[in-house]
Amino acid sequence: MRDGDVVVIGGGYAGVRLAKRLDSVARVTLVDRKEVFFHRIASLRAGVRPDWSVTPFIPYDRLLSNGRVVTGKALRVDTAERQVVLATGERLPYDVVVIATGADYPEPARFTGTTTEEAMKSFAGHQQQIAAAEHVLVVGGGPSGVELSAEVRLARPDARVTLAHSGPALLHNTGSERAGRKARAWLEAHDVEVRLDSFMSPGFEFGTYRDARGSVIAADLSFWATGTTPNTLWLRLGGHGDWLNAGGHIKVDRTLRVEGHLDVFAVGDVNDATELKITPAALAQADLAAWNIRTYLNSSGKHRKQPRFYRPIHRTPLIVPFGPADGLTMLPVLGGESAVLGSRTSVLAKAKTLMTPYMRRQLGYTVG
Repeated sequence: MRDGDVVVIGGGYAGVRLAKRLDSVARVTLVDRKEVFFHRIASLRAGVRPDWSVTPFIPYDRLLSNGRVVTGKALRVDTAERQVVLATGERLPYDVVVIATGADYPEPARFTGTTTEEAMKSFAGHQQQIAAAEHVLVVGGGPSGVELSAEVRLARPDARVTLAHSGPALLHNTGSERAGRKARAWLEAHDVEVRLDSFMSPGFEFGTYRDARGSVIAADLSFWATGTTPNTLWLRLGGHGDWLNAGGHIKVDRTLRVEGHLDVFAVGDVNDATELKITPAALAQADLAAWNIRTYLNSSGKHRKQPRFYRPIHRTPLIVPFGPADGLTMLPVLGGESAVLGSRTSVLAKAKTLMTPYMRRQLGYTVG
């Protein structure tokens, strides 16, 4: 028996995990503007290599056995009527609503449009530009910028590739100096120019870029891997700006509820529960929120369970691929700097497949 209507807004990593967890105990409706799941972890390679173009797209049709997936755009959450209002005018009643709209990523790690065809067309455009470019500039030396630079270099060994980073070392936000040195050594060994302490902005002329010291770089193609933006503008426009902090993230309590609302949860990149916006954190939040939602829906029972509190993940492995056959893995060590493992671990865990078989299994595709 399934008790309660749960509407999950957003079909990314956290939304999919949570919807699947609740499918057997509640009437679940998953709402997403895309017609398929977008495996963003594979998107940087898909934006560079044509043979990966279709890999990031996994249909939702096998995700839920009992619930349903609605393709549409949520406009607002009507907390008075307890309904989610879609752009089509449809209203979805809820006993619990979960906001899992994630964050917007820079190109090429972005799902452009709403259909697979539109997104694949965008990937093809990036691939063609990279294939024709004489000089590719990547701005941002975090995990995404390092990974993208490596993918571009392996796809275009004859092109000039520059990675410009505003910080003093690559991967410096991870807190691992050793990882940053290893990433820089790999890139420079593969003839990628690494420019540190180089805060870039568009130059005065088309195709030029200027750093804070006034140095000018000319490049015919650039990618900006400089962070993400939480997908919460629709909440502000829908009258819930008070749910957001200054950075646009949804403020949640330790149970991952929106403050002041027992029946509204927010999970994944969209909330302020952790600074570490990585997939393992999103999945952990989805699992905890699923428990708390079940507890809430069954709160009148004799054997009432207590909600669980989320503890931000600070110690989880972080893998940065250097293409399909190399990479580094940062493994947190209690009381010290992360251990940095080499290519074998990184390739087996992520670099070769970019976790595609795992995510296909999560969405019900056990073979193929």
